[in-house]
Amino acid sequence: MKLIEKIDRYKKAIDELRPFEGHLLNEIKGYYRIGLTWSSNAIEGNTLTESETKVLLEDGLTVGGKPLRDTFEALGHAQAYDFMFTLLGSHRITETDVLTMHRMFYKDIDPDRAGQYRTEPVIITGSKYAVCKVGLIEAEMNKLFQWVASDRDKYHPVEFAAQLHKRFVFIHPFIDGNGRISRLLMNTSLIQDGYMLAVIPPVLRQEYISLLERAHKDDRPFTDFIAERVLESEKDIMRLLHIPFPKLP
Repeated sequence: MKLIEKIDRYKKAIDELRPFEGHLLNEIKGYYRIGLTWSSNAIEGNTLTESETKVLLEDGLTVGGKPLRDTFEALGHAQAYDFMFTLLGSHRITETDVLTMHRMFYKDIDPDRAGQYRTEPVIITGSKYAVCKVGLIEAEMNKLFQWVASDRDKYHPVEFAAQLHKRFVFIHPFIDGNGRISRLLMNTSLIQDGYMLAVIPPVLRQEYISLLERAHKDDRPFTDFIAERVLESEKDIMRLLHIPFPKLP
């Protein structure tokens, strides 16, 4: 059985409990709010542990001895995550959505650049591929949003999410935070289509970065990697909610 088919079988089992509402919905959102914020930041070098992230987000308690930026990144990401769920009832992802996410994430780190496309070149350490030139960012982002609007239904939702992540991060429109915003956009598209989130644990950082680099020429392994993360989230939620696992051929 193909990975995508397995994901859809698991999704069908989870859908038996939908719609998620009230307390249950808040529990699920809270569970992933901590996990996704911690993991996405940790991939980028944030030093907060998952438990420290939980204390910060749930109790508002900062951690002594940690860089202030790490705190701002966690708080900002959590706000962008909350915004992501306001897009749940839509099947659109717009430039306004992307700029809003970045503004929320980055406003306490660099207010002047938050929610603004970069105006200077950047080099991605460890990559042999150049990102979009400054003068072409706006045009490339417009192409991206046109592609989202016109081609989304041509892909399986999980494949589309992986493509959106890849295409956005290859443009690299912001001075910082591109990886985190790309993962939030990927997950926005997933939840809009009724799929579970793709959470990339820091232990898989090297594989993730390597496959993303390889995706410049061959993006199938990267797409499979994202699909595996969605499947793992499905398994997690089924265990948490005691949903019977479907029998697979």
